[in-house]
Formats: sequence, structure tokens, C-alpha cells
Amino acid sequence: MGFVSGMFMGALFGISIMAGWRYMMRNRSRNRAAKAADIKLLGSLDREDLKKLCGDNYPEWISFPVYEQVKWLNKQLSKLWPYVAEAATIIIRESVEPILEEYRPSGISSLKFSKLSLGNVAPKIEGIRIQSQKQGQITMDMDFRWGGDPDIVLGIEAGVSLPIQLKDLQVFTIIRVIFQLCEEIPCISAVVVALLSEPKPRFDYTLKAVGGSLTAIPGLSDMIEDTVNSIITDMLQWPHRIVVPLGGVPVDTSDLELKPQGKLMLTIVKATHLKNMEMMGKSDPYAVAFIRPLEKFKTKVIENNLNPVWDQTFHLTVEDKETQYAVVEVFDEDIGSDQRLGIAKLPLVDLQPEIEIEINLRLMPSLDMLKIKDKKDRGNIIVKAKYHHYTKEEQDAALAEEKKMLENKEKMRNDGVINSTMDAIDDPTHVSG
Repeated sequence: MGFVSGMFMGALFGISIMAGWRYMMRNRSRNRAAKAADIKLLGSLDREDLKKLCGDNYPEWISFPVYEQVKWLNKQLSKLWPYVAEAATIIIRESVEPILEEYRPSGISSLKFSKLSLGNVAPKIEGIRIQSQKQGQITMDMDFRWGGDPDIVLGIEAGVSLPIQLKDLQVFTIIRVIFQLCEEIPCISAVVVALLSEPKPRFDYTLKAVGGSLTAIPGLSDMIEDTVNSIITDMLQWPHRIVVPLGGVPVDTSDLELKPQGKLMLTIVKATHLKNMEMMGKSDPYAVAFIRPLEKFKTKVIENNLNPVWDQTFHLTVEDKETQYAVVEVFDEDIGSDQRLGIAKLPLVDLQPEIEIEINLRLMPSLDMLKIKDKKDRGNIIVKAKYHHYTKEEQDAALAEEKKMLENKEKMRNDGVINSTMDAIDDPTHVSG
């Protein structure tokens, strides 16, 4: 009897333990699921939602990073950098040298790479954010930093031959990458690369003459800096972009290419209280207007006048009204090189289609506020602006007209009419008195 009762009690105790274990595991699983749901709900809250829930007890240490860290990617990039740098050097030499020639300043007769190496220090990607996932595309922004050790020497001809070395190069920018997806492996048919305009891309470097002096060519540092800034603005800075098809199969990248969105009818009315640059008499001012550096137009020169009236209208191509702005510069025509009297910019984002507005812009020494040392007043320029959004037919016509304009500027440079394709022109097809 004792043996039977012992077996019964043992079995009952074992069954109780198993039942209790099963209940505990089920309860634990339910608690985990409930916590996961709570965490998921918490993860969907933004800063304002948490402030409403927590009130004055909102912890300041809670942050919402815009960019996700990618330490794993930086580790792989460091390992692959020797191969990436070698391939990138070939691509840069083949693609950038023609651009340097196209944007070559008028004071320089030849501008090429004498030496090009990207060095041994890999760039660092501080973070990545997925911007959008529209059908067939993935758009991501990368916080890109590079304080490398490249060996870059530019061969410059300007009456004299002078190699110029770029030293202490540092790059701080946000790179936008768009992947166009496809069904075939590697599942990406094309890649779009561009630099975001905000925050403004920073390319810091110093110039050193190899076996000579920078003063051998007056204004050389400024010419190189202006050329670099123009290339970045006109070729790489969003909405401008580089489209790279991938794979051997022909790919339609027309949807990725930059197209004219509309046109800005900009009337440069007059300037007031300009700064006088002349020792005797007054400045001889004229104005230059552009959105892209390759499409610059200039007014007539008003001699001996610090309050000139031009009243000339230019049609400027707009490719992204949300991010682009028009630039207006005023120069003093002089023997040799013209002096800048002031510069101003007009953001396009607030312009309403087909509504003309008059704007009084303050002239500044530079658009880069960090470089402004002279705080003296440089006067104002009054402009009228009206934006027109293109139809599909107008867009196609604008593409053909832009191509014709660039071909015409190239011909003018070859004929010696202008020194560079970045020179401003007073094309009568774009100007009305």
C-alpha cells in the first residue's frame, strides 16, 4: 500500500511540476509578447508624443537619431579601400578632366591632373538614412566624412607652367544615392549620386606650388576655388546628379536624368548705393544673373554710375524649384579683371507660378557668410521675378534649347569670343529691354 501510494504521489508531483512549468512558460511568452507590443508602440512615438505622455518628467537623454550608424560598413570600406581607391582614381581621371577643361577659367590655358592618388585613408560614413522607397527605387542619404591623404597635383598652364598640389583635403557632405531596381541580379540597374545642398558641402584644402610660387599667376588661388565651387554646384549638387548605369544590359535611365522643371523670368531693374571701386570717377557697373554657372547672362554696362538702371529680363532654366536659387552679381568693368561689387541670392521655393513679385536684395561681399570680413554696406539690387512651370511639350523644347545654348557657348569659346563656357553672355534670345 505504501509503495502504491508513493508511486501515486510521485506521479502526481511530477505532473504538477510539468503543469506548473508549462503554465510558467506560457505566461512568460504572453508577457514577452505584451512587452514587444509596448516597445513597438513606444518606437512609433516621436519627441512630441513622449513629451505629452511624460509631461515635465521627459528625460532629456532620449534622442531620435536621423541617421543610423553603420560601423560594419566602415570596417568593410577600410578593408576594400585600396581596390576602391584604384578604381575611383581611373574614373575620376577619365570623367573629371573633361569637366576641368569645360569649366577652365579664362586666365588659364590648360588645367589637367599631373598626379592623382586617393591615398591610404578610407572615408568614413557617419550614418545612413532611408529617404524614400518609391516604386522601383530606393533613396538613401549618407553622412560622408573624409580627412584623407590623397596626392593630387594639377598641371596648370597660364603663360607659365606651374604644378599645384592640393594638400590637407577634408570633405564634409551628405551624399544622396538613388538605386534603380530591376529583377535581374544584382537587382540594381543604375545608381544616381549627388551632394545635398543643405548642409552645404565643405571641401577644405590648401594649395601649394610645386617648385614655384602661387604669386607667379595672379589670382590663381581664387580661380581654382571658383572652378571647384562651380563644378560642385553645376554638376554634383542636388538637383544635379551623376547617373551610372550598371551591368552590360542597356538600361533606360531617362526617369533618373535631370530635366528642366520650369523657367524663371528675372528682370534686373536697378541697383542703389553701390560701393565705388574707382580712384577717380565712379564704377562702371553691370550685373550677371544665373542659376547654373554654365548658363550666365549679363546686362549692359552703365558707365560712371553708382545707381544704375538696367531693366533687362533674362530667362533662366529651373530644374528644382524647391532647392535652387538665382544668383545676381554686380561687377565694375575695368581694364584687366572686373571687380565684384556685391552678390545676392534669391531662393525660388517661395515663388508662386505666374505671379510676378518685386524684391529688394541686399548685396554682400560673398555668399559664404564665414568668409565675410568687410561688413560695410555694398548697396542693394532690385529685381522682379516670375516663375513659369513647364508642360511636357515645353520641357522637351527647353531640353533642346539648353543643348543648343551649350553648343553655342562651346563654339564661341573655340572662336575666341569668350574665354570660358562659364563666361556670362548677353544672348539676345534671352534678353528683352
